[in-house]
Amino acid sequence: MMPSFTLRQLELFCALPDHSTLGAAAAALHMSESGLSHAISELERTVGEQLCVRRKARGVQLTPAGQFFAVHAKALLADAEELVSRLAAERGELVGPLKLGCYTGFSTTVLPPILDGFATAHPKVVIGVHTGTDDEILPLLQSGQLDVAITYDFSLSDEFHQRRIYATEVLVVLPEHHPLAGSAAVDLAALAEEPFILLDTTPSAANTRRIFAEKGIVPQTKLVVPNLELVRVLVGRGLGYSLLMWRPNYSMTNLEGRVVVMRPLQPQAGVAAVVGAWPRHLTLSRRADALLSHLAAELGDSRPNPTD
Repeated sequence: MMPSFTLRQLELFCALPDHSTLGAAAAALHMSESGLSHAISELERTVGEQLCVRRKARGVQLTPAGQFFAVHAKALLADAEELVSRLAAERGELVGPLKLGCYTGFSTTVLPPILDGFATAHPKVVIGVHTGTDDEILPLLQSGQLDVAITYDFSLSDEFHQRRIYATEVLVVLPEHHPLAGSAAVDLAALAEEPFILLDTTPSAANTRRIFAEKGIVPQTKLVVPNLELVRVLVGRGLGYSLLMWRPNYSMTNLEGRVVVMRPLQPQAGVAAVVGAWPRHLTLSRRADALLSHLAAELGDSRPNPTD
């Protein structure tokens, strides 16, 4: 006989790892701590396994069986959501939650077409957005807390499916009046003795260091900063040059109103793609599939052409 548990029980159990204590989980779920504890105990009796250890001093910790159960419970919940979504699709609409992760560095490029165009076209899709570095969003994606993430293809392992959104490459960022600002392309060796400003985020920093290493150049790193727009502000003030990925629809005027110039490297370097990614062990929902198609249609025809 099949074990008899409810989707609500699975939902409650899957919420436990996101909170340090049972009380915190109960508060987030808008229920009493005793009610949550009872629901989890009933689930454990149904499946015949201890799924978690509840200690007041140490909070809640999943057992090995609980960790296994949580992975597959999340998949069941996703399948249930997908079933509802498919029924809605029969009526010509998309319905339900969509949890999206986006690499911070290009969030200003990727998120507006989602929060404007896609949200307007599909008003019954409830979009939740988490921005961050790959170190932050990829673990959330792998654990099932995100449906899909937008990041660079070179940062992904074979644990993820991916779908291309737009092509990109690394460009050199110069102050408006730099002697090389009018060049069609720039040899990185020509800048080797000038101060360099490094964007210190994952995966940007590692990709930048790889480009210098492949060319046998040791950059004169003057500043290491964690924010892309701060890099552009510092370059605009003439404090150095930088390397950044090209982005569609990106203004060359920084937050201080100064103009920076982006030029291709000669020879070309850092060719990559911005992609939608999701774990191989999970099925992409119809909502996420539609979102990636929307982004590809909005941004996919763009090409790096910074001399415009």
